[in-house]
Amino acid sequence: MTQTQTHTLVVPGAELVYDVRGPLPPADGCPVLLMIGQPMSAEGFGSLAPHFADRTVVTYDPRGLGRSVRTDGRSEHTPQQQAADLHLLIEELGAGPVEVFASSGGAVTALELVTAYPGDVVTLVAHEPPINAVLPDAEAVVRARAAFHEAYQAKGSGAGMAAFIAMTSWQGEFTEEYFAQPAPDPAMFGLPAEDDGRRDDPLLSKSSWAVSDYRPDPAALAAAPTRIVIAVGEETGNTYTGRTAIATAALLGQEAAVFPSHHGGFLGGEHGYAGKPAEFAARLREVLDAR
Repeated sequence: MTQTQTHTLVVPGAELVYDVRGPLPPADGCPVLLMIGQPMSAEGFGSLAPHFADRTVVTYDPRGLGRSVRTDGRSEHTPQQQAADLHLLIEELGAGPVEVFASSGGAVTALELVTAYPGDVVTLVAHEPPINAVLPDAEAVVRARAAFHEAYQAKGSGAGMAAFIAMTSWQGEFTEEYFAQPAPDPAMFGLPAEDDGRRDDPLLSKSSWAVSDYRPDPAALAAAPTRIVIAVGEETGNTYTGRTAIATAALLGQEAAVFPSHHGGFLGGEHGYAGKPAEFAARLREVLDAR
């Protein structure tokens, strides 16, 4: 089993905690494989990373999430700040350019990383980036996002997460039929109805709105030396992140690469949203080896 070493990198405004599985520099000369998410921290890759025991894999907790402590007194999560953090992390590793598998909000950060620091990444696999601007119903998407935020503010995390699940499982564009639905009962999803009083959830508060508000720069991405692959889950269907993945791929002049399972297809059962991590890893390896 590959030994995991945990390190802390002090950057302006934060202390970033990251994990390295394998040697640095990589023994076989293969690029480091960096796995990133948002608002998910490194633990979300616990089922995927072991499938790459022949590679040096690095995971990290974005600033203010998990083990990475902010010292800048701020709470918002932006792709630009996280990309700057990743640039410093890649420099610290001393093994760039790297390959990147990026999930959800992490995929948005990764697109900004390639835009701002094009020499840092040789291959990017961006899995279902939630980018509102690429959708034809972007205004309705923003309205739907505001609705789950309002539910969270009014009744707490159970109500907010239930509304979020309802939004992200809706098939197709957000029509008046969607907005006419009654608020979902948290118990339908096994969520608590009680309000714990907290309002700092990075997914349900406004702190991560800059992620879904991000606007990719297709010209900059095309000019970068990075091979970019936009990925979509075969089970995601015509839901929000399935649509954003397909639309982002089209913006870059490509078709989305289909991966096993759903938005969390690389997750194991310990996360309560089990995907197919072994099949997902095999597909990811296939895509990376096509470089």
